[in-house]
Amino acid sequence: MLDNGNVFVRCELGHRHWGRYGAAGLLLSDPGRGILLQRRSWWVHHGGTWSLPGGAVETGETARQAATREAFEEAAVAPELVRPIAESVVDHGNWRYTTVLASTTHPVEAKVANAESAELRWVPLDDVAGYRLHNDFAAAWPALRVQAGRELVLVVDGANVVGSRPDGWWRDRAGAAARLRDRLAGLALSGVRGGDQSIPGGADWVWWPKIVLVVEGQARGTDSVDGVEVVAAEADGDSAIVEVVKAAGVRQPGDHIVVVTADRELRGRVAAEGAATLGPGALLAMLDAGAVGDSGTVGG
Repeated sequence: MLDNGNVFVRCELGHRHWGRYGAAGLLLSDPGRGILLQRRSWWVHHGGTWSLPGGAVETGETARQAATREAFEEAAVAPELVRPIAESVVDHGNWRYTTVLASTTHPVEAKVANAESAELRWVPLDDVAGYRLHNDFAAAWPALRVQAGRELVLVVDGANVVGSRPDGWWRDRAGAAARLRDRLAGLALSGVRGGDQSIPGGADWVWWPKIVLVVEGQARGTDSVDGVEVVAAEADGDSAIVEVVKAAGVRQPGDHIVVVTADRELRGRVAAEGAATLGPGALLAMLDAGAVGDSGTVGG
């Protein structure tokens, strides 16, 4: 018999929770409507309160997969219409709840899709606290409110990062840029942990960033791939990076923009545009560390 994790457990703190392998919910943001709240049916745990579409993590799932599956099952939110941008974990030792923050990429018409939902409503961020919220969601909301709808954008100074390691990159600058691009594509999937080195959130946050790699000179023929947009500088790379930062700030005000470079002058220029900075060594350490996000799969 398949163990799908749909049972109550008692955590190490003595609280009763749903989900043998933990639980996950989807905090879905829409720029014009706010976030999607679900009023729980009277008969479910904490019935009648408002929270997020979500439920138990099942065998073999990541928290990200569980959150998007539950949002589809309970609210008819198709996974292809949303982009997960971050996750925040509340860890109770043998049980954990993961909030997966996402934004709409296409219009989403949510509707009650099963008996666990009594009502669904798009609620402006400033109005959420006025609802009768699930106790745990109410406690988490202040920290989630700060990040809802905001993405992490990493703008990478390709020449500076490649040049920070004497690994023979000068013999094949285009090849070195392509290798960096491919490693960055892996980072876009695995995620970047928060709480240090200019990355927002605490250590219980992971971001799946948008990544822009700016290349110049002999590396200008490097193509974009899934997860990494490559921008070829027409003149000097620094000016191209500043323009990318400006465009990102206009396109999505409020996003976290982090520029990866060791160039002191460039760091000053992007700081004036509201971007944070990160050194090449810190980025390379993230790449060397491998995957950090998605909370892993559970069961077997």
